[in-house]
Amino acid sequence: MSAVADAYTFAWRHAAKVPEPVLRAAFTLVADVTWLRRGSGVRRLEANYARVRPDLDARGVRRLSRAGMRSYMRYFREAFTLQGATTAQLDARVRFEGYEENLRPILDPDGPGTAPERRGAAALALGHLGNWDLAGAYCSPRLGRVLTVAERLEPEELFTEFVAFRRSIGIDVLPLGDSDVFRRLVAGAVGGNVVVPLLADRDLTSTGIEVDLLGHRARVAAGPAALALAARVPLLPTVVTYERLTGPRRRAAGTPWGIVIEFCPPVELPSGTPRDERVVVLTQAWVDTLARTIAERTEDWHMLQRVFVEDLDPVRAERAGAAGRAAWAAGAGDPEPEAL
Repeated sequence: MSAVADAYTFAWRHAAKVPEPVLRAAFTLVADVTWLRRGSGVRRLEANYARVRPDLDARGVRRLSRAGMRSYMRYFREAFTLQGATTAQLDARVRFEGYEENLRPILDPDGPGTAPERRGAAALALGHLGNWDLAGAYCSPRLGRVLTVAERLEPEELFTEFVAFRRSIGIDVLPLGDSDVFRRLVAGAVGGNVVVPLLADRDLTSTGIEVDLLGHRARVAAGPAALALAARVPLLPTVVTYERLTGPRRRAAGTPWGIVIEFCPPVELPSGTPRDERVVVLTQAWVDTLARTIAERTEDWHMLQRVFVEDLDPVRAERAGAAGRAAWAAGAGDPEPEAL
């Protein structure tokens, strides 16, 4: 096993044994040191932040990136200790918004107590905001099966540990790139009693969709829209952000931070949208919703990679764009698995 895989495995197995205040201080220190060193990841984070926050000068972007790195390291600290969290702690750490009006009618069409075989399904379009692992662990026993896709990490041992971790907290993970991954997602959604959250604000494939993100062209994944169309399930933009906890809720949570999971209204296709434009239209719709949160809670957007077209390799971007257009010109009824 590689040193990186060893480090992650050690953290997953032992971090929960460290007192929370000590662990919190350690990860804050790691965030600040990383920020001060201003390596390639931090520089990319700042470049992304500068694009989505044109109201800030260079100094303002720099301060924001420090908050962003602390938020990012908070995610890792929480992920490494998540397996040791109690149900009561999870209840105190997570709060829903928009569930009753936007998601519950889809999952429970017959009202509370809907039989599992009659429960619905939904595709959720997420960005790299807040703590999506904590969100998945909380939602799994409350909303039904949580089915998602993850990038296949290198080395293989690290990916194996990562999948085992997510499955231990109730998240069923399919590896991105497997030949049948999209069909398995569709089958899962068609079967009902499932939510399918897909982190989609970065294109990892050759079939992504070019969209407008806060005034800049960006490439995002086609998967959420493609899945919603193929499985004929609603597509809900879903945003996860941090919030500070106080009083009894903070004591019950065992940490000063919690998350808010906001289930936004399902996006809909305008009447008469041509078949070859449906994925693009739906994708732009969920991106518009996500963009509002990115602009308002920029520090919780953990985007240390290239996402804007201007930053992508021109040849790669053009090749990817051509492949994506060709794939969707044929319709989205049975897209390639790489569309995720």
